[in-house]
Amino acid sequence: MANSKLKVTVVQHSCTDDINANQQQIKSAIIQAANQGANLVVLPELHNTLYFCQSEKQENFDLAETIPGPSTEQLSELANDYDCVIVASLFEKRAPGLYHNTAIVFDTDGSIAGTYRKMHIPDDPGYYEKYYFAAGDLGFQPINTSIGKLGVLICWDQWFPEAARLMALAGAEILIYPTAIGWSPEDSKQQKSIELDAWVTIQRAHAIANGLPLVVANRCGLEEDFGNQSNKIDFWGNSFVTGCQGEILGQVKSQPAIFSANINLTQSESVRRSWPFLRDRRVDAYYDLLRQYID
Repeated sequence: MANSKLKVTVVQHSCTDDINANQQQIKSAIIQAANQGANLVVLPELHNTLYFCQSEKQENFDLAETIPGPSTEQLSELANDYDCVIVASLFEKRAPGLYHNTAIVFDTDGSIAGTYRKMHIPDDPGYYEKYYFAAGDLGFQPINTSIGKLGVLICWDQWFPEAARLMALAGAEILIYPTAIGWSPEDSKQQKSIELDAWVTIQRAHAIANGLPLVVANRCGLEEDFGNQSNKIDFWGNSFVTGCQGEILGQVKSQPAIFSANINLTQSESVRRSWPFLRDRRVDAYYDLLRQYID
């Protein structure tokens, strides 16, 4: 690891049905972040397009692209030209009829340092991802970069403590979650508050339980469902960065934003000495975790 102190920049933006405009918005954000000294830039989930998973429509598969492909070529050039690591998110066409929700990490030389395919795939009203995405098959392996080992997970993965723990056990130095989550417009104000608080709380808990800094990049804005299967989604934004004790280092609300936070990767060592959760794990007694449910 070249530098233990990193400037992390999160891009929180809304998407339109104009893919070129979305890509130009991302490009401008990366350039702005890099010019302000960012070492790591994190983009939201499926940032090139509207969140098409609100409906099951066969023509939406045409939005997928190969890796490498046009988007990775553009992002690779940006990482190389602006000397920063970029965590991006694409609808991957792996083979005819086989698609994934995939995060790609570009190192500072423009190379693809690694990929992560979303492991937990939701199938809920407005989030019909099982129709589009096969479950990931790369496991929970950190991606080695010039700035450290990145534990990249995606959206629905963020509700599962097992995913964060396995990344930590494999040597991740940061947990990173590109995300697309929001409210139904029909939700009450109280319900919206409960859902948002739960989302923030569980991710801060992952940082605390594993002694790792954590980065979340969510999209924002109200998106219509042109397939009329959902009631629209109001993506709530609220992207944030925490330290390895769950302390908030940077956070925004629901508006489009580009914001930064400084993290120190050496703090994990001292925190884990004080809170030795990894030392005190009872791996000899956890075998029931391999069961779906204990009847």
